[in-house]
Amino acid sequence: MAITLTQAAAEHIQRHLEKRGKGLGLRLGVKPSGCSGMSYLLEYVDDQGLDDTIFDQFGARLYVDSGSLPYLQGTELDYAREGLNEG
Repeated sequence: MAITLTQAAAEHIQRHLEKRGKGLGLRLGVKPSGCSGMSYLLEYVDDQGLDDTIFDQFGARLYVDSGSLPYLQGTELDYAREGLNEG
């Protein structure tokens, strides 16, 4: 299984990296949160980690560390904009 990006999500990532002026891609991960849960982590990647798996689609790169990968297998990232809402 893999983690996938829609074309809209890949274009959104590329636009933000261009505005930022640097970066290899976007990191997707999970981290412990609260008493019994996990929360998602999204951040820019400037340096690849030794245990990162890279998913490259539509020219955008998504980096996932080995500890987060089991939680995220099968995930699809999308980007949509409707009126003033986007995400």
